Amino acid sequence: MEADSTNNLPRLKLMLNRTAESIVRRGHPWIYSDSIARQNREGESGELAVIYDRSNQFLAVGFYDPLSPIRVRVIHTGRPVGIDADFWKGRLDDAVARREEVSRSDTNGLRLIHGESDAWPGLVLDRYDSTLVLKLYSVAWIERLPMLRDQIVAALKPDRLVLRLSRNLSDRSPWADGSVLFGPPVVEPVTFLESGIRFEADVVRGQKTGFFLDQRENRRRVEELARGADVLNAFSFSSGFSLYAARGGARSLVDVDISQHALEAGERNFLLNHSDPRIAACRHETVQADVFSWLAEAPPSSWDLVIVDPPSLAKRESERERAIRAYRKLNAQAIRLLRRGGVLVAASCSAHVSAEEFFDSVRFAAETSRRRYRELQSTLHPTDHPIGFPEALYLKCLFLRFD
Repeated sequence: MEADSTNNLPRLKLMLNRTAESIVRRGHPWIYSDSIARQNREGESGELAVIYDRSNQFLAVGFYDPLSPIRVRVIHTGRPVGIDADFWKGRLDDAVARREEVSRSDTNGLRLIHGESDAWPGLVLDRYDSTLVLKLYSVAWIERLPMLRDQIVAALKPDRLVLRLSRNLSDRSPWADGSVLFGPPVVEPVTFLESGIRFEADVVRGQKTGFFLDQRENRRRVEELARGADVLNAFSFSSGFSLYAARGGARSLVDVDISQHALEAGERNFLLNHSDPRIAACRHETVQADVFSWLAEAPPSSWDLVIVDPPSLAKRESERERAIRAYRKLNAQAIRLLRRGGVLVAASCSAHVSAEEFFDSVRFAAETSRRRYRELQSTLHPTDHPIGFPEALYLKCLFLRFD
């Protein structure tokens, strides 16, 4: 077990209620505050908590945070083990090995560690070519950051390691969000390859770790569907779907987003790939607008392929029903814009809306359109964003073709 860093206090020991104990035994990595039946003392932020079962036998060990509703993020269950540098080195090696099929000569942008689903609670590690971006969601990692930095640099040998912090850690860390933990400073966006297409990532100030790597497989599917098509990319962000569509032979592209900053990033991504004649030949237009309003006013039957990939519409459980109604409305508007034979690509990144609820909302929009349609494909997470427990499932995408 890791040495105790809490001024020689006795090891923090917890016992859970019967339901929570059963859930932890099944592998769930979160223990909420109301699941704790007893503890031997008040815990401190980031320390290890040992969880015992009703027979007073070791059940699990995890990071404790008294300021979070997720009171413990489980690291390990089963037999007791030492939580030391060698333990984390093994976990890092295992996570990287599982990505071997994703990391290819034409793809050097991928997720190397996906939080709890890779048994790294509250931690994400992304690769953008020779720059790695470490994002932390748990205060427990702050005091362990020097060890973590050394482990990552030794194992992966990046040119640079950048730290990103979730909002809840902004005032709990001596390091600022966007700090460079190793290597030269970031003076311009980092460029990387995804399926042979060049993209930029703002690893210091951009959303998440700088780019949405999780849509890679869905972008590849859009490339297959785009030949000869007039394409509308709603909520286009930095034109990820659009570049794949252009390389796939799209005739024209319209990117719509409320953020001028995002649209400008998309235009830079197109310039990065201008040497590809297929991308250079595609007519590309950008529109800065509120997408909800713009879709409602756009002329019907104008596009062959419409992509609707909004930001999360339910950031908390209380917004779930409203988000489902919004998905119905958005996709109904998108269907209205499709020509005969056109394809709708409907995506959601709202973790509080289940895959079944999201797919049903899109199907509802399709049914109420009174157009014949067929489902081409439904997808969830790519292999470098594994789903280790129900709450980890956030990404959903549905492909429908309309007569």
